[in-house]
Amino acid sequence: MLLLLAALFSGLTIGLMGLSVTELQRKVNLGDRDAKRIYPVRKRGSQLLCTLLFGNVAVNSALSIFLGTIVNGFIAGIMATSLIVIFGEIVPMAVCSRYALKIGGRSVWLVKVFIFIFYPLTYPLSIVLDRVFGAEVPTVWSKQELKEIIKFHEDRPESSVDANEERIILGALSYSDKIAADIMTPRSVLFSLDINTTLDGKTLWEIKTNGFTRIPVHREQIDDIIGLLYAKDLIAVEPGAKVADVYRKDKVLIIPETKKLGTLMNELLQGRNHLAVVYDEYGMLVGIVTLEDIFEEIMRVEIVDEADNVVDLRLEANKKAQKYLHKQI
Repeated sequence: MLLLLAALFSGLTIGLMGLSVTELQRKVNLGDRDAKRIYPVRKRGSQLLCTLLFGNVAVNSALSIFLGTIVNGFIAGIMATSLIVIFGEIVPMAVCSRYALKIGGRSVWLVKVFIFIFYPLTYPLSIVLDRVFGAEVPTVWSKQELKEIIKFHEDRPESSVDANEERIILGALSYSDKIAADIMTPRSVLFSLDINTTLDGKTLWEIKTNGFTRIPVHREQIDDIIGLLYAKDLIAVEPGAKVADVYRKDKVLIIPETKKLGTLMNELLQGRNHLAVVYDEYGMLVGIVTLEDIFEEIMRVEIVDEADNVVDLRLEANKKAQKYLHKQI
């Protein structure tokens, strides 16, 4: 009986104390029955630890004394050490460290009994421990740790996380650290119209060929973006009308190229905008960013519809730059 109690105290010490309060709270929220049984006891970590250690020391001491009454001291010492180390420590710790939740959930009633028995001793000591060392620090993972957790789960056959979910979650955890300059459509492949441009057959064909639904409108120089022309507004346009008659001047969001994507997405959604115009520190237009660009960064795929003539405009801009540099060389 003493050996079984020693095993119980040792196993539950490493098993229950190895369970994070944060992890248990999460499992409680998900409806785990064992977690619901354990959480009220485990959240008082100092008192639980004191109870289990008091019980462990008391039982081991009693076992040594008992063996000393039936055999001589040297043999009693060897027997107590062997029994306690093997059956009272190593085996129960190995089992409880692997099945802490299941074993803890089924034996927590007994732990409550010992908490009641040792209460006069453990409660004052637990108060001192909490005052000296403070409350347990909750487990909070960094973004990099969360990414590694998701990668690990996707690689495990018993996990329900698939490759698509891994890709999207990793994208969602990464996109807010990037800036507008990382995903923008560069100026070199930007299609825009001058405010004084006449919407004749040639211009309308050019708009249709490029396939963009929102077109930046500039005054004289392309750096001076003053509004957006919506392709849908051209449905009822009069022949010979100018861009100035159709474009919308209140839908331009001007941002620096260092704007974080998380902040930018919030601004676009709150302002009910779809497109932001990106400028560098010298006030020069360097590109545009759309909500679609941000969603592509999160999804980690290129979103291509029937009107897109180019799959990746950044790649197209890079090709143009390489051709230009090759000519210069």
